[in-house]
Amino acid sequence: MEEKKLKITLVKSTIGAVRKNREVVESMGLRKIGRSIILPDNDATRGQIRKVGHLLKVEEI
Repeated sequence: MEEKKLKITLVKSTIGAVRKNREVVESMGLRKIGRSIILPDNDATRGQIRKVGHLLKVEEI
């Protein structure tokens, strides 16, 4: 069975964000607006998305 994946795109700048939120976004591998990454759909990823979801666009693959 294939593992579910999430396509995560940074849509808002982290310039005005709280430092901890900037660190979460950068730890996910996102550095520029419009860039996307594909991560596994697990509890750790969902927790990061919950923390900084207002900066991201998330799609299921």
